[in-house]
Amino acid sequence: MGTTQLETVPEPKYWHLKTVLSEALDSEFTVGEILPNERDLAARFGVARATLRQALEQLELEGRLQRRRGVGTTVAPPRVGVAVGSEQHTWPGAAGDAWQPADCALAAPPLRVADLLETDRDEAVHTVRRSRVTHGQPVAAELLYIPASSVPDLSSIDAPAGPARARAVLRELQRLELEGEDRAVELGSARADDAKELDRLPGAPVLVVTTRFFAEGRTAAVSVATYRADTCRLTFGDAGGVEIHHTPERRAS
Repeated sequence: MGTTQLETVPEPKYWHLKTVLSEALDSEFTVGEILPNERDLAARFGVARATLRQALEQLELEGRLQRRRGVGTTVAPPRVGVAVGSEQHTWPGAAGDAWQPADCALAAPPLRVADLLETDRDEAVHTVRRSRVTHGQPVAAELLYIPASSVPDLSSIDAPAGPARARAVLRELQRLELEGEDRAVELGSARADDAKELDRLPGAPVLVVTTRFFAEGRTAAVSVATYRADTCRLTFGDAGGVEIHHTPERRAS
């Protein structure tokens, strides 16, 4: 490959480099191919390695690249299609739910979740951990926070931990009449536990979908679902639901 020098441009150099790199991904690389190391790429494009890293981080954020443990930076496959919301409100764990329960524990939630639930900040709530896999690839991890007041009959369930306990909590939650839900989506960075579950590096860009479920005039449960930003593209429908769609097939996107 020849050396490509960047012209002086009014936009940040890393942003222009991102465009040049994106064109190179389309024309020179295939899905899953490992990119040359940073030193070689910086020399090819005539930029400092700090500038190169900024461009690579932006391409990762846009889903064009993936950083994989023990492998390096590779060209990302097309984003997978995963439904997040639907026009009809349903409780987590209802028929057709694509999430798989993994565990359940009693623990005090993060402060912002406690505020959403309107519980005391040190009050333990049922914390259901679930995961989601699409086309054999982990795409999301969820923590579902449910106060004891939403599942009052749970004490009679003989399932102390694990997936069985998680399913029992979800079954009890479905006894309530769901009155509505709302969602908020924000960009975040993968925490160590989420990164491990999603096969990402800590600090990798993620999409965090926070959902509040309402029953009996109060917030009955809060879901915090973390999606891989390199895998998922979220769009909002007329009904306020959230969906994730395939991007058009490309050689290296």
